[in-house]
Parts: sequence; structure tokens; C-alpha cells
Amino acid sequence: MNRLAGKVAIVLGASGKGSMGPAVAKRLAQEGARVVVASRRGEPLKRLADEIEGAWTTCDITDKEQVDRLVKFAKERYGHVDIGVNCSAQGVLMKFEEVPESVIDEMVAINYKGAFFFMQALVRAMDRGGSIIMFSTAAVRAIVENHVAYTAPKAAMENLVQAVAREFGCKGIRANAIAPGLTDTELASPMSTIPGVIEAFAREYPLGRIGTVQDVAAATAYLASDECFITGQTLDVNGGLTLRRNPTPAEIEASITAARSVASAASVREL
Repeated sequence: MNRLAGKVAIVLGASGKGSMGPAVAKRLAQEGARVVVASRRGEPLKRLADEIEGAWTTCDITDKEQVDRLVKFAKERYGHVDIGVNCSAQGVLMKFEEVPESVIDEMVAINYKGAFFFMQALVRAMDRGGSIIMFSTAAVRAIVENHVAYTAPKAAMENLVQAVAREFGCKGIRANAIAPGLTDTELASPMSTIPGVIEAFAREYPLGRIGTVQDVAAATAYLASDECFITGQTLDVNGGLTLRRNPTPAEIEASITAARSVASAASVREL
């Protein structure tokens, strides 16, 4: 695998243990890219950069000056920027009528304004074309109840991707989004480790399982490569979930109850 030889990539949101960002950074490096990783936490970035023989710097995506410095750092370090991937995200589950303004502001700052800042900096820096890849969510189309404070800014970000793709395609810049469904990450673990939850979701996936970070990283590597003739699109890397729907809270609770009943019966048999 050497599709990205000679390319320079930035992966923003790359510090979470077992999350999509580190997996993406590793895959791009395996494909031959020189990779700059960034997020708010420095120590995990240093370890990751050492592992992939790349570079790292801290960056808060909600701070425009820091985002501009990140892209400048990558360009000064390696001479150019060809790939920009934004894996940063912050979610919230809260009833619509109870969402306070402070939470709305936080969700917009991280999931929309930060993406806007990053794309602005990238199109200024990509003087030889390139690929911009934003991370959205399948929940934009496969609605999850009580999740709209997160998904609405992601939907706006998908529109931003389309606008950038249309305006800057003439400069050889592609802009796309990736929309994973429930993915086996540390961020999802508080929910996914509850017996019955994964089963409730997997039943809605035509391919019969939830996603992995490797699924997402493979799709990112393709969108980053010169083989890609796609722009202005959201790639649903979610096993077909968007052909169906996410389970309702009642269905998830029923699946948890069933899993607990099975576990209880098994315990009784062992006794």
C-alpha cells in the first residue's frame, strides 16, 4: 500500500484511545503519507506521532487561530498540505425541549464552526489541489431520538462540504464527508458495553454488524487518494444503516432486558 506516497496529511481529532482519529492517521501513514496529528491533548498525540513517524501539535478546533496555526505548522514542516481530515466531534443525548443554549453553542462550535475554520485554512493552503474529508454521522439521516443538538450541526457541515466542493473543484480540491453509524470506539463504550445494546443496533444494519475504526480508516484512505473521483458527497460508511433506521429507545431497552434475562438464566444453570 503506497497510494499516498509524497502526500502530506493533517488528522485533527486524533488523541482518543481506540477512536477513529488514530486509526485514520495510522492508515494514512501506512499508505505512504507524512501525517501531522492534532487535538487538544498533547501526550497521546506524541505517542501516536512517534508510532507513525509523523509530527504532532495541539489544536482546539473551536479556536480559529489555533486551527490556522495547525495548517501553517504542517505546511512549514513538510512543504505542502494535500489531505485534511477532521475527526473531531462531541455528541450529546438530551431531550429537544431541555437543551440549553450553552449546549447548543458547544455543539455548533465543535461540530460546525470548527469544521468551517479547518476547511477555510485548508483551501488557502492547498496550492496543488488536495482532499478534504470531514466526519459526519449516519444519524443525520437515520435519526436517533434526543440527539438533534449534535446531528443538526453535522447536517449543516455536510452542506458546507458540498459548497466547498463546488467552489474549489476548479483548483483540484475535493471535499467529502464520511458518515459512520455506531462504531466500536472508546467514545461509544459506555453504551455499547451494556449487554443487548450492540444487538439492538446490529439488527438494523443490512451487513449485520456495527462498524469498526478500520472500516472508517479504509474509506478515508480511498477518499484521500488520487484514485478518488468523488467530491461533494457524504459517504455512508455504516453497513447500510441509512437504508433502514436506528433502533428506538424502547427497542434498545427491550434488547437490554432480553440480554439480562439470558444472562440470568445462564447463571442459574451454572449453579
